[in-house]
Amino acid sequence: MDLERRHLKNIDWAIVIIMVALGAFSYVGIAGSAAGVEKANQQVLWYVIGFIVLGGTLLFDYRIYSNLSYVLYGLGIILLLGVLKAPAINNTHSWYNLGPILFQPSEPMKLFTILMVARYMAKRAEDPHRYRYFYKLIPIALLVAVPLLLILIQPDLGTALVYTGMLATMLIVGGIRLLHVLYVGGMVGGLFAGMTLLYEYKRDLFFKIIKPYQWDRVVFWLNPDLEPMGRGFQLKQSLIAIGSGQLFGKGIDTPTQASFGWVPVGESDFIFTVIAEKMGFVGAGFLMILFFFLIYRMVRIAMEAKDPFGSYVVAGVVGMLTFQVFENIGMNIQLMPITGIPLPFISYGGSSLVTNFLIIGVVLNIGMRKDKLRFD
Repeated sequence: MDLERRHLKNIDWAIVIIMVALGAFSYVGIAGSAAGVEKANQQVLWYVIGFIVLGGTLLFDYRIYSNLSYVLYGLGIILLLGVLKAPAINNTHSWYNLGPILFQPSEPMKLFTILMVARYMAKRAEDPHRYRYFYKLIPIALLVAVPLLLILIQPDLGTALVYTGMLATMLIVGGIRLLHVLYVGGMVGGLFAGMTLLYEYKRDLFFKIIKPYQWDRVVFWLNPDLEPMGRGFQLKQSLIAIGSGQLFGKGIDTPTQASFGWVPVGESDFIFTVIAEKMGFVGAGFLMILFFFLIYRMVRIAMEAKDPFGSYVVAGVVGMLTFQVFENIGMNIQLMPITGIPLPFISYGGSSLVTNFLIIGVVLNIGMRKDKLRFD
């Protein structure tokens, strides 16, 4: 262990306070959904476990995670391969059924991938020509592509997209050239153009690539009124519930549309809807401010880190959390299509919550040891 009193003084306690505040929002949201107080009490237990994990993460110098990155990444790949053989739950092979709990390996794999990519990039940080040629980005892309493709096979498109957010922020911090950004943008644009042509002229082939239920999410995202009591029901009820919350909400103890089950999966994917209905624009706005300050504090840690590995790790975490928050809240208010991405630290779920606490622990670890290199 390598924990000294001076390290404790350097902990970003603002982040810890934000975590406690997010826990309060999580309890209100879960208790106000159809899942009820019982699930909310279980979430409190997961929060306690999460803080214990966070504390344990601080005991060791964060550079040990760089040394373990190969092992952790390999373990994560094995778990992702194994879960494909596990029994399907909700039509996806995303969880291991461990009796009282469900374990989703794609959650810790986010951290393992960030650590692996950060180590690879940190070893080349001193090379001024590290990204001069586009082909030099291929190894980094492959490190992210392998878990991403395994998660797509499950299938879990929402979680897979989170990995693209992680990769983007890490490459931006690493100094990717604008020309290469344009290359990638051109390839993505070409992909969308190709899919558009397939949809117009080869629709059978299009629906072999894009599953019908995935296409439905786009169609009924753009116009949920096509089937307000069918495939557009979830989004339609979300918008009604958020609007009914008005400025100050209906009250935490007041029976609402969400508490009677009219907002599906209100304890998870649509927990922001529950909070907005219960606490109104003010409460939902305050929740978004908390996320803003959490991201802001982490950006400061990345900027003050004394080694490239620490900066890249925090950059990946920032990209991961920012993407998840934007996508989850966006799909609740019809800004983004509906995916299965939970709202970090708010949605119900043990593996997701504990993994996020582990990730925040690594970030705090980097911040509290930012002055260590001066004494080496």
